[in-house]
Amino acid sequence: MTADRLSFFDTTLRDGEQSPGCSMSIAEKLHMAHALDALGVDILEGGFAIASEGDSQALEAISREIRRPTIASLARARREDIESAARALESARRSRIHIFLASSDIHLKHKLKISRDEALENADSSVRLARGLVDEVEFSPEDATRTDPDFLSQMVAVAVAAGATIINLPDTVGYCLPQEYGAMFEMLRKRLPQLEGITLSAHCHDDLGMAVANSLAAIAAGARQVECTINGIGERAGNAALEEVAAALLVRGDCFPCSHGLVLERLYPTSQVLSEVISFGPSPNKAVVGSNAFAHEAGIHQHGVLANPLTYEIMTPASVGVPHNRMVMGKHSGRHALAHRLQQLGYSLDAADLDIAYHRFSELADRKKSIFDQDLLALVPERLRRFSAETDAAVATTSRA
Repeated sequence: MTADRLSFFDTTLRDGEQSPGCSMSIAEKLHMAHALDALGVDILEGGFAIASEGDSQALEAISREIRRPTIASLARARREDIESAARALESARRSRIHIFLASSDIHLKHKLKISRDEALENADSSVRLARGLVDEVEFSPEDATRTDPDFLSQMVAVAVAAGATIINLPDTVGYCLPQEYGAMFEMLRKRLPQLEGITLSAHCHDDLGMAVANSLAAIAAGARQVECTINGIGERAGNAALEEVAAALLVRGDCFPCSHGLVLERLYPTSQVLSEVISFGPSPNKAVVGSNAFAHEAGIHQHGVLANPLTYEIMTPASVGVPHNRMVMGKHSGRHALAHRLQQLGYSLDAADLDIAYHRFSELADRKKSIFDQDLLALVPERLRRFSAETDAAVATTSRA
């Protein structure tokens, strides 16, 4: 795989907002858009213009204020959707309409109730219409991963001939395995020479917990745009988490020699902005941005991290904008971590006193889930605490004198 630039297409404000509890006002969308701009995303999908007046107004506001990234609106393969999207994007420095149209037989038959031929006609006419209204058109054959490969090839060829310059192959229902998803990109590239110069894009859902793995498989297979959301929010189980894809590229650059424009130190702050906007944050064990992502409780781990963080951290907290790692004191913690924390609190214990403190700590940790600093201070032998208090008092007296 040659070293190429990978574009990050953020759909937090569109697909992400479709997650229950993640609805945003116009002001909240604009606030989040500024955070995404600072993060460095290349394409910002600000909404689905036809869906509501609020979405249309949010897209208009984002188009006016956010000038660096391309601003995109989703649209069905319908004239009214496309024209509504174009109006909302009029002020954008660079505009994109993202057209989606079902390609799988189950969607065509049961949802749209149209034939394959009708779907091809709709793909052609909708892309041609959009191409004359905005700077660029992206086309997504919805449910691509459950689509007959021959028909998928036909639909993609039609969209490219009509003027689409970005072809997105969504795993709409999170059905695919990584090797299957990557193979789909390779298959289309071999079948369709006209894809030379066309940007292939991945859009994965997490129904089987493989959205990020599938996205990385697509990148390995030649996709040069990846569609994600902050914190992985989105329909059902969510979308591929932008911060996880970005971290994988950072840590495993040996496998993914792609450049990109993200400011990685903005990953955690951007996650925090989203948490404030939607009033809930990611799971504590969420990769990269969860509160436990750089937390260590087990004694063996704590000892290793204190000796050299690389023993148990594959990236530094600072590299993704996390302020620092955390030593969590609990029943799995060891003497090294206890001694380290007590030293931070002002007590350097010798081996005998540390044994006393650690014995008390082990008994307490078996009874209590959360150990706080005041709990740790109570473990210090009383004579040391008394000495410390007398020393502090003497220093204060001297200072007054």
